[in-house]
Amino acid sequence: MARRGWIERLAQQANLQGEALPGQPLLELFGERRILVEHHQGVTEYGREKIVIQVRFGCICINGLDLELTCMSAEQLVITGQIFSVNLLRR
Repeated sequence: MARRGWIERLAQQANLQGEALPGQPLLELFGERRILVEHHQGVTEYGREKIVIQVRFGCICINGLDLELTCMSAEQLVITGQIFSVNLLRR
């Protein structure tokens, strides 16, 4: 927890508030059909209408239709399908 605060303070001093910090999740949405998630900690729920991804400070919930996890590695994953919403749920 102290390390996270130190990194965030450093980012603020360097005027990097809008930049992704090391280890923080990064999401890229490509229209309404594809999403890339980097720096995840695994999938905790998987279904055709809902996928939940664990991240360092909570989870990301993706809702849609015909969702499919098309690529997954230790660093990133790709979900395709018709994406209706992306929600961040903090712990």
